[in-house]
Amino acid sequence: MFRKTAWLAIPIFALVGCNSDNDSSNGSDSAAFTMNILHINDHHSNVEEGSQALTIAGQETEFSAGGFPRVSAKIAEREAQLDNVLKLHAGDAITGTLYFTSFEGEADAELMNQVCFDAFALGNHEFDRGDEGLKKFLDLLDSGSCNTPVLAANVKPQVGTPLAPFAEGDYIQPYTIKEMGGEQVGIIGIDIANKTRNSSSPAETTEFLDETETAQAMIDELEAAGVNKIILLTHYQYSNDLVLAENLTGVDVIIGGDSHTLLGDFADYGLTAGGPYPTERTNADGDRVCVAQAWQYSRVVGELSVTWNADGTVESCSGTPHLLLGETIVREDANGDEYTPEGTEAQAILDAVAADPQLSIVQPDATASQILAYYTNQLDTFRNQVVGTATEDLCLERIPGQGRSNLPSCEGTTDDRGGDIANLVAQAFLFLSKNADVSIQNAGGVRTDIAAGNITIGDAYTLLPFANTLVDLTMTGEEIRQVLNEAVDFAHAPDGSTGAYPYAAGLRWDVDMTRASGERLFNIEVKSRDETQWRPLDDTESLNVVTNSFTAGGRDGYITFGTVSDDGRAVDTFLDYAQSFVDYVLEQGTLSKPAIGEYSTQSYIAPAN
Repeated sequence: MFRKTAWLAIPIFALVGCNSDNDSSNGSDSAAFTMNILHINDHHSNVEEGSQALTIAGQETEFSAGGFPRVSAKIAEREAQLDNVLKLHAGDAITGTLYFTSFEGEADAELMNQVCFDAFALGNHEFDRGDEGLKKFLDLLDSGSCNTPVLAANVKPQVGTPLAPFAEGDYIQPYTIKEMGGEQVGIIGIDIANKTRNSSSPAETTEFLDETETAQAMIDELEAAGVNKIILLTHYQYSNDLVLAENLTGVDVIIGGDSHTLLGDFADYGLTAGGPYPTERTNADGDRVCVAQAWQYSRVVGELSVTWNADGTVESCSGTPHLLLGETIVREDANGDEYTPEGTEAQAILDAVAADPQLSIVQPDATASQILAYYTNQLDTFRNQVVGTATEDLCLERIPGQGRSNLPSCEGTTDDRGGDIANLVAQAFLFLSKNADVSIQNAGGVRTDIAAGNITIGDAYTLLPFANTLVDLTMTGEEIRQVLNEAVDFAHAPDGSTGAYPYAAGLRWDVDMTRASGERLFNIEVKSRDETQWRPLDDTESLNVVTNSFTAGGRDGYITFGTVSDDGRAVDTFLDYAQSFVDYVLEQGTLSKPAIGEYSTQSYIAPAN
């Protein structure tokens, strides 16, 4: 069933009724106009609350934090207090936790429909289960009463495929026009093209157009119809959004996602922000552009106030990134034992929270909590089964030194060799695929730290949330060298994905990003399943490489994997990759950090600034 909110192929002049007699209704002769934008991005099926460590009132303090019921509550609270409110979601709503693995977007859609977003931009992970999987999610989103427009101007599904059964706009619109306060505001969706094409699983027939060219074409179309207040709703990364802002004419606001960037002033709390909230740039017309993003995982609701003058030029913008905290507060005493602060100590914490508008103690929305409980109750029995133990914190990382981990003990430990847990996942895949000599795993397929303590089935499926199987590839040493360099280059490319960074078992190497492309990953050594000593990789030798089905298809920049698969040198084991990790943990009993010599990256030199 295609969406009722399909964008129709009607001339935009008919849509907005623009002519020389009604320009004033579009703001050309009106007074200043202020809009308030409430926005999130990259919640990745993180619908439950988690925890957030902050240095506050003189001591590190852990709060319950986030969760979609708090998102719903905060948006409702601010919407009730503000005029001209626009509610936006900048993509990557799905994949990332057991809620998606088990319910395939149903929980996310129902909770999103509690908010009733005015627009939702597609992210790369919306395509993780192909166009058909995205169609199912959008049908679920459309089953509510919100009729949220789904935006991606540069995504063009072929007519006759799941996302365009009858017409290109059946499910995806290039833009939507919101009328409020007598003004018309155009909202254009932009998805990150190269990353979605290569780091997700869209249909081969679905086209992804250039972000800048498409955005400008849509701005021009809206302006030609008299719409002079333009918002880009992008899933394109913060740094790319800043460049986009400077290269476009007519753009006023960019609400973004994909890079999971925290904006604001959180340094005093021990959090590193990527820039101010909002970040201002000057567009190609010489006018102000306001850029904002709202971190990740249902932790922050962004609130951006934008004022346009009578000519449709942005006069000012300001706002607050609301970090959503709960009432559960924990500290550690001098012996390392946890306790709940009370009395004057607790009050000092609450006073510090109240003094900063960026921090909010938020009571979860009751209705959203009931919806979440329905799904949570179905998961608890399954996901709480313990399968093993981590003897120490196992740190998440993509590119060495990037700082992806949420565990304080991991700070500074990943600079030279990258993360622990991705190396262990590669070891698990090599263990389970009995025909493989070595394994290679992309960093982005591994999503969380594993903290010291019990490891449950739920932990494994949160760690490895995608619908992947293990695939064996027969490759030469030269092809292995080539694909590893492809991956490390794609991980550092502006339009690539840091999740492409390679991890392995039975292979190790050095990386120097100041070297020429194709030679940055070097000194490759191999110690295959039946060998006991490391030795240089021979370009002429043949090895069986196990990887996940996603990269085996050439995704995430692993182009040579795709070529090998097309050559008929790939065998799908049909082993689920998350279940394979569960089986490995059950067999091992305990997991610890790898020995230094077993890390796939032995040394790392970052690109020159």
